Amino acid sequence: MAGAGPSRIIAVRHGESEANLAHREAGDRPLVYGLGDDEVRLTALGRRQSAALGRLLAALPGGERPEAVWCSPYLRARETWEVAKDDWGAGLPVAVDERLRDQEQGAFDRLNPAAVRERFPEEAARREAVGGYAYRPPGGESLADVVTRVRAFVRDLDGPAGGRPVLIVAHDSVVLALRHVLETGADAAPHAGPPFVPVLNASVSVWRAVEGSFELVRFNDVGHLA
Repeated sequence: MAGAGPSRIIAVRHGESEANLAHREAGDRPLVYGLGDDEVRLTALGRRQSAALGRLLAALPGGERPEAVWCSPYLRARETWEVAKDDWGAGLPVAVDERLRDQEQGAFDRLNPAAVRERFPEEAARREAVGGYAYRPPGGESLADVVTRVRAFVRDLDGPAGGRPVLIVAHDSVVLALRHVLETGADAAPHAGPPFVPVLNASVSVWRAVEGSFELVRFNDVGHLA
């Protein structure tokens, strides 16, 4: 990336959401959640996690502390930033970018995995055949689709980032896509997609710019939540 790109990228998954909690409580029972993906708010725990994130950001050394912020348009991500900002005491404006939204689930929207298996049993076999990176739910997006829009977003940081550390507040799919974009070539094959590790709520992943590329500093770190 050119010199005007970010000197450091800090990517954060939003704090625990009400949908995260509902899905966890449902366990293996089918669940149809009542709100759309863009409407879900943080839980009380999610707000505490976001406050802890703000304290972590405030404690970073000057050269590592974000000087610009980009956020998903979804409510839980914007709430995460607002709570973190208040605890940090930072006056940074936030730029909301549609490309940082969560992976669109199409026909699976509002359904937990058990409900998907109940309503779309044939899709499990199709997902196994095409692989988790390339699999696209009916009417939704694959993780490869998310990578495509996140790659365009990262490319467009060249200039607005101005050689500064930047913060991205988004979703697990976006964090995984960032890892793929920042650590592989633009022509990486689908099988080279990121592993499906659980990216934790309010986790922090950091990359630093080194000689025209990005080097992973830490991934999926939740030490600040202890």
